[in-house]
Amino acid sequence: MKAFPIFTVLALAGIFLAHYLVFVFVPMEATMGAVQRIFYFHVPSAWLCFIGFILCFGASIAYLIKRKSKYDLFALASAEVGLLFGGIVLVTGPLWARAAWGVWWKWEPRLTSMALLVLIFAAYWVLRSFAGRGEGVRKFAAVLAVFGTPNIFFVHYAVKKWRGDHPDDVISRSDPDMRMALYSCLAILLVVFILLLVSRYRAHKQRAVLGLLRRRTSRLGGL
Repeated sequence: MKAFPIFTVLALAGIFLAHYLVFVFVPMEATMGAVQRIFYFHVPSAWLCFIGFILCFGASIAYLIKRKSKYDLFALASAEVGLLFGGIVLVTGPLWARAAWGVWWKWEPRLTSMALLVLIFAAYWVLRSFAGRGEGVRKFAAVLAVFGTPNIFFVHYAVKKWRGDHPDDVISRSDPDMRMALYSCLAILLVVFILLLVSRYRAHKQRAVLGLLRRRTSRLGGL
């Protein structure tokens, strides 16, 4: 926690560096032109979305086994940050599709499975945020996360299995400078991801402690 401000400054500096790399350093892509620069934010956001949901998956299993609230709160924080990056994917994807395919959306395998994955965890978030704080709600949400996360497999292999229009194996065929910019953006966004995850987890822990204190105070008042 003492290093949190340092990582915050590094993240802010990294965001400026990412914009320099994407809009100044990397060469213009020959086929799609400037719109291809969405790639450097779209792909890392998808990877970080998967990481967030996988962390939620692991914490949900731990909660179902050990019934400790810290795992439930970490699962919720992970789902929230994963949803944020999933939202970035679903916004930048149609912007790229409009330029590449001439339409905002195609019901092709990878896009459809990604949208389904985000909707599953959006349902998880709605359930955890508005259905109450009871044990049954937390258990049901954990089960939803456990059964929803394997959809990442279908998102990842959708192009190879069902031959959709979504590009595949783009990274290995990219210019070395493009790959360097991509992985740099990933590292920078990973720092942002960690900062957001820690912030949300701390917020949920503080809210849980506050709720516990209120309940104990109300019981004392009733004596």
